[in-house]
Amino acid sequence: MASPSPSPASASASASSCSSFAIETLTLNATGGGALIPGLPDDIAELILASLPYSHQSRLRVISRSWRALLTPLVLFPLRRRLRLPCHHLLALFPADPSITPPCLFDTATAAWAPLPRMPCNYHRYGLSNFVPVALGHHLYVLGGSQFDARSYPLGHPIASAAAHRLNLAAPPPLSWERLPDMLLPRGSFACAPLRPSENGGDGDEGRIIVAGGGSRHSMFPLEGNRMSSVECYDVKEGEWRMRKGLPRDRAGCVGFLVKRDAGEEEEFWVMGGYGDYRTVSGVVPADVYYKNAMVLGLKSGKWREVEDMWEEGQRRKLGAVAPLDGEDGQVKEIFMLDSNNIFRYDFALNRWIKESSLPRKIPLNGSCGFVAMNGELYVLTTLIIQCQNTSDQRRVSKKRLTIEIQIYDPRKKRWRFLTTNPPFNRLIDFKAAVTCTIQL
Repeated sequence: MASPSPSPASASASASSCSSFAIETLTLNATGGGALIPGLPDDIAELILASLPYSHQSRLRVISRSWRALLTPLVLFPLRRRLRLPCHHLLALFPADPSITPPCLFDTATAAWAPLPRMPCNYHRYGLSNFVPVALGHHLYVLGGSQFDARSYPLGHPIASAAAHRLNLAAPPPLSWERLPDMLLPRGSFACAPLRPSENGGDGDEGRIIVAGGGSRHSMFPLEGNRMSSVECYDVKEGEWRMRKGLPRDRAGCVGFLVKRDAGEEEEFWVMGGYGDYRTVSGVVPADVYYKNAMVLGLKSGKWREVEDMWEEGQRRKLGAVAPLDGEDGQVKEIFMLDSNNIFRYDFALNRWIKESSLPRKIPLNGSCGFVAMNGELYVLTTLIIQCQNTSDQRRVSKKRLTIEIQIYDPRKKRWRFLTTNPPFNRLIDFKAAVTCTIQL
């Protein structure tokens, strides 16, 4: 007989007891076992240790008992808030199916990588693609997607997934994924956005996640799959999905984000791009019909409104990669798009994409790249293989090393800078299939 799950009150009580126990342990070690860092006052040592990058914390916990207690997330995160240390975003990179290839966190400030655990493996389902990761607080969610099922017929035909998983980065190590209730409808390639806890929501408001549209298309079959228009929302506190008013038309392959431009206006959920209907070329080959408009849902009114076409006929075939840029208050302030080798800024008043800049290092026509916005900057990621020559022994064969080249653009200063890093992967990353998101710690 399964044991009953703990209530939210008991869970919060246990978390607070663990935090108080860790703080008490830290105090005992610091007073009875010597200083945190010899020769420095404990308040300065706490500031130094609290400023360590996330990727280094797990390796430094073994230094001493006091360091292990301090670098525990239940102690470290409240300490960072008390010290008013600035929060910054980390890049979460999913190069392939997260149940096979483990995702990683990348800290752009230190160019350091931190591996994350694999998602639980299902022996009957494989090849997860077109899933959507989203961050809410210290939690990382992986929702939906399209995958293959060895029990289905015909074999090799992808089906949509309704699975939802969550990873708590503030939990004590080792980290592990938690299975959440499935979405009401299976979907992949959908618009998604986190709804942070409102100021008037009280202590019981833990935020929500809204998803819209989607379909069953898989990255291996780019011309197949269905479309859908349904919208549903996940309540983190209640742990359940609820249906919302759907889109006026079917839309898949779209992107979603929240916008609140003025203090008096309601918060809006924008759904841009994607494809709906399809047409045939020469009466045989199916071709997607891409949307040039956007749909906007008022979160208070619950009504959809349509934003007219955002570009003229002939300017582009479809919407490029979109990256919303958050302001200092965490609200989306500007929307940017990477189209070919150019970056565009969306003008809300004109309903047009205005050219912002061009990439200094051009990407080939058929090349793949990642595009993400965090910490007030735009990041364009590409992968390449570099030959590492052995200078000590010329007779040895040179090794090949995977490198990610990042072009970073600051919209405020209008300047570019470059960064290269060696990720902990052993194969090229296809950013047409890879998925990225950002999480603030």
